[in-house]
Amino acid sequence: MLGVVFRSVADNVGDELGRLVGSSDFSGTVAVWGPDGRIVTVPHGFAHRGRAIPATSETRYAVASGTKGVTALVIASLVGDGALGFDTRFRTVVGDLLPMVDDRVTIEQLLAHTSGVGDYLDESLGGDVDDHVLTVPAHQLDSPREYLRVIDGFAQAFTPGERFAYNNGAYVMLSLVAEIVSETSFYDLVSERVTRPAGMENTGFLRSDRLDGDVAVGYIKDGRSNVFHLPVRGAGDGGMYTTVADVERFWHALFVGDIVPTEVVEWMTTPTSAVPGEGMRYGRGFWLAGNGPAVILGGMDAGVSFNSAHNPTTGHGYVVVSNTSSGAWPVAAILEPHLAQ
Repeated sequence: MLGVVFRSVADNVGDELGRLVGSSDFSGTVAVWGPDGRIVTVPHGFAHRGRAIPATSETRYAVASGTKGVTALVIASLVGDGALGFDTRFRTVVGDLLPMVDDRVTIEQLLAHTSGVGDYLDESLGGDVDDHVLTVPAHQLDSPREYLRVIDGFAQAFTPGERFAYNNGAYVMLSLVAEIVSETSFYDLVSERVTRPAGMENTGFLRSDRLDGDVAVGYIKDGRSNVFHLPVRGAGDGGMYTTVADVERFWHALFVGDIVPTEVVEWMTTPTSAVPGEGMRYGRGFWLAGNGPAVILGGMDAGVSFNSAHNPTTGHGYVVVSNTSSGAWPVAAILEPHLAQ
């Protein structure tokens, strides 16, 4: 029944999107797939407004915190190699770096957002994402180690393991851990251990000041680009660029074990916390539907919004990417209820 319902929604997504465009700032691309392949792809608006470059099915978009699932898989892959354990304490890897992090914090707690570490971008405080101001010049933030100047100096918020609190800084820390234990660039690790095995040929961590012509420029509400609002190159908590086709490849590769073994995927997508405020649950690197088997990745930054979900039971899924801060949500709201069952 779900497949029939979801296909019906997908067949009409173009009409739904057309109605939304008149009342929202949507520009981006929507894709919906089933177990037998792609059902529909709908690009709309401009990837680059100044040059009037239209969005297409091949446009690359930033995905903000959608990156976190990839970071978690890099860590899981390194655990599989014996480079560290999920129970490894963060302090044993980083030594004297980030001295305000509790010595008891583990890798698993960082993955599950239960570490209690102080966050450089605490989303629980609210505020408009377009108003966020970096404390370090954007062009200097081009590797996880450079982010130390941003994530250092925040006191531990609560005892490790006490509760869930979504934490961006924790995932920057995980990308730093990955570099230290592997002696390899985080960006190379993502390529070697996630995107290449998944066949994601158009995915990577691009510099926002050096974007190719097929990459969407992010725009904030007043029409300016987001180049001054975000680090010039992302780290473990966000900043990856991809296409809708690569996101679809990611989900299929994940659940057949092409990235990490399927038993590890099952562990990562097992709920560790209920998050009533979001109407979802959280695993270790992945959001989970409040009910049912759907697994979700999402993200929002200045000039970026992204939402994607996949139901491993039925093989149905979708991705919505937009180069505005809120453009993805009205479309995702149409699709998600039909998938998360």
